[in-house]
Amino acid sequence: MKFLSLLFRDKKYYPFLICIVALLIMQAYCELELPNYTSRIVDVGIMQGGVENAAPTEIRETSMLGLERFMAQDERDRVRAAYEAAPGGEGRLALKDSVKNDAEARAQLSKDMMTPMLIMGQADQAMGARAAGGGAGMASGAESAIKPDEKLLGLIQSVLMGQGTEQDVKDIHSSIDAQMEALGLGSAMIESAAVEYVRGEYEAMGLDTQAIQLDYMKRMALVMVAFTLVACAGTVVVSLLASLMSAGVGRRLRRESFTQIMEFSNAEMDRFSPASLITRNTNDIQQIQMAMVFFLRLVLFAPAMAVGGIIMVTRTDTGLSWVIVAAILILAAVIGILLGLTMPKFQKMQGLIDNVNLVSREILTGLPVIRAFNREDFEKKRFDGASQTLFKNQLFTNRAMSMFMPIVFFIMNIIMVGVVWFGGKGIDDGSMQVGDLMAFMSYTMFIVMAFMMFSMVTIMLPRASVAAARVLEVIHTKSSVTDKPAGELKHEDEEFAGLVTFDDVGFRFHDADEDILSHISFTAEPGKTTAVIGGTGSGKSTMVNLIPRLFDVTRGKVTIDGVDVRDLSQRKLRSLIGVVPQKGVLFAGTIASNIKYSGSDIPDGDMRKAAEIAQAAGFIAEKEGVYESGVSQGGTNVSGGQRQRLAIARAVAKHPKVFVFDDSFSALDYKTDANLRHALAKNLGGATILIVAQRIATILRADKIIVLDDGRIVGEGTHKELLESCEIYREIAASQMNEEELSA
Repeated sequence: MKFLSLLFRDKKYYPFLICIVALLIMQAYCELELPNYTSRIVDVGIMQGGVENAAPTEIRETSMLGLERFMAQDERDRVRAAYEAAPGGEGRLALKDSVKNDAEARAQLSKDMMTPMLIMGQADQAMGARAAGGGAGMASGAESAIKPDEKLLGLIQSVLMGQGTEQDVKDIHSSIDAQMEALGLGSAMIESAAVEYVRGEYEAMGLDTQAIQLDYMKRMALVMVAFTLVACAGTVVVSLLASLMSAGVGRRLRRESFTQIMEFSNAEMDRFSPASLITRNTNDIQQIQMAMVFFLRLVLFAPAMAVGGIIMVTRTDTGLSWVIVAAILILAAVIGILLGLTMPKFQKMQGLIDNVNLVSREILTGLPVIRAFNREDFEKKRFDGASQTLFKNQLFTNRAMSMFMPIVFFIMNIIMVGVVWFGGKGIDDGSMQVGDLMAFMSYTMFIVMAFMMFSMVTIMLPRASVAAARVLEVIHTKSSVTDKPAGELKHEDEEFAGLVTFDDVGFRFHDADEDILSHISFTAEPGKTTAVIGGTGSGKSTMVNLIPRLFDVTRGKVTIDGVDVRDLSQRKLRSLIGVVPQKGVLFAGTIASNIKYSGSDIPDGDMRKAAEIAQAAGFIAEKEGVYESGVSQGGTNVSGGQRQRLAIARAVAKHPKVFVFDDSFSALDYKTDANLRHALAKNLGGATILIVAQRIATILRADKIIVLDDGRIVGEGTHKELLESCEIYREIAASQMNEEELSA
């Protein structure tokens, strides 16, 4: 996928990716641990009074002796090895630190002591007193549910009095297990009864059970706060890194895209419209940045939460895993249907935005023409058509997305109802605790939300992928006009006089079926003016654009002082040429900054001289700021003629060897035109001047006139010579001048 390739284009972001992955795993772990601790607070902190399991930290020796009577030999050995005499407490035993800090050993110890504690609780409940010291056991759910018969009570009493055998102990265990199984009571009920016994034992020893409970709650709360703070810190750092990375990628894409655009020749500019290039460099890159933040923040996080949630659910041992499977299957079906409907629409969206921008730019640029021809209604309909197409596309995708959230939440709530329903039954039969059910519900929520987050980003990725493909298309498009390797450029330090030669030049656009120019051969000499004239579409502008390599010739060659322009670097070549295009383009700034556009090191004297030659000094002097007067973007605050004169002054201030005036006098009145040509001839005598013109008056005194027709030279000579030898030139002249002017 084009979008994903952007993440790995720059190796400097690899540490960012590694940190983000590590932090997301850490964040997922912290968030997945919180329900587990919530379960402990409910089950242990509230329900069990802070007593974690059936292995008490302290116990009276007499109570331990009573419990040992109902254990098998291996269980007694483990219990005896786990306890030692409590310091400062006569007749008490304390759990060894090595066992206390060993979760596995303590769990085994709790398992060994649970059933004996339940039996002791049964004995206390049935006989009204605790053997060997009267412990304070309380009737729990399991104790009150089990009804020992006379035989079982007799066996228990016999064992307590020291008269029972190992077989009697086994029979008691078997009887208890059988009753628990018959009543459908799970191990949770046995553990609950054992914990009640431990609490009673603590009370009998005078320990503060409320302090034990409060201490446990505080410990769990501190752990939860720590996990929460770590998760929050991870979220903040991941968001920061994701933002930095996406901003960096966006900046790099804009830089690479703009740099590549600056190297495009006219052929590439014709292939990509300006509106499309602007959209690709702004909206498309913005889409990539947004998708990248969501991808780094959610797409990597969602799988960790989903997998972690599934693992934690299996560890809760609630028997409700089938609910998760059903939820995943239903969500996968919903997401699949949604993606199938919206994917094609999202893929089309960037192209539709491109089209709206294209129409908007064309209408805004041509607004004076539209008003002049009363075509406002037509253009409104044209814009409305492009806008409506985008509107319908976005409306469909937005409706689909608006349906997605309610459907997912409906499914999630149905799942929660199912979890509560079946979990309640598990609590009722003792196979599950309340805290386990709460944790299971949280993990189920995590899994569902992870799928939802993943699906939301998955919907964004197609549009981002299309945007990435469009941006990379610009970046990977190589200009058809390129420099040779530096080692092959042998004329960079030479001085040039400016002799321009076209040697059997032919040119064809890349998508054309026939040549635009054919067999063009002529020479433009330094110190002389060479003019080019011809009908509309004859190839005049295309021909002169071959000199600065805005296009490259298809056949033949263009040389300066005998050196093929392709053997020069574009920087060297264009430093020799001053081009004034048909449409004078000015940039936002001042008059001075526009005239000095070729280099800020141009002296003010040269700037003023150039303005005088271009016949611009007069209107510049009338402005309040003179040369520091502001110029708006595109030069919209000056007239067409003034814009052309400033463009001519910009070329003159550069002091090039070759001047190319591409119909640059069309907006000038005849007087200004004549004065300008006179000033050019007087001050630029040593330069090669090529003038493309439509008006005969502009080129009358040119040293050489080239007449083009349908891409071929059909006449070459002076005005007088062409009137006699070239029918096409004579027709052009006759259309603009009367017989008297022609004869003069």
